[in-house]
Amino acid sequence: MVYVTRKEHFNAAHRLWNPAWSKAKNDKVFGPCANENGHGHNFELFVTVKGMPDPETGFIVDLKKLSLLIRKEIIDQVDHKNINLDVPFMQGKIASCEVLIIEFWKILEPAIKEITGYGTLYKLKLVETPRNFVAYFGE
Repeated sequence: MVYVTRKEHFNAAHRLWNPAWSKAKNDKVFGPCANENGHGHNFELFVTVKGMPDPETGFIVDLKKLSLLIRKEIIDQVDHKNINLDVPFMQGKIASCEVLIIEFWKILEPAIKEITGYGTLYKLKLVETPRNFVAYFGE
């Protein structure tokens, strides 16, 4: 099995906030990340596709097509946006990286199947800060 990864970048703001909780509880659980005006990050998204190479091209996935897909379906939706307010697929959800990466998977997994006959989405990794990141395998 071969694993191919594409890295993309976006900037976005979010606020960690549970509307079912009081301000005091949100402040206690989320700390400064519950700031009323949100806060921003320079995110990195790693998209890994697994499979065996197509015997005619040697590719699992055409990386140009993968890059265009990620840009259209994810980056254009979140870059320079407030995740809580501006991103339709995050409406009504807590804008944690854990929730965000699951939503990214729901969008990318079927779309990647359409652009490759030899690979499938294997892993997403979302880096929020140099010390904080999440990974998701669709499980």
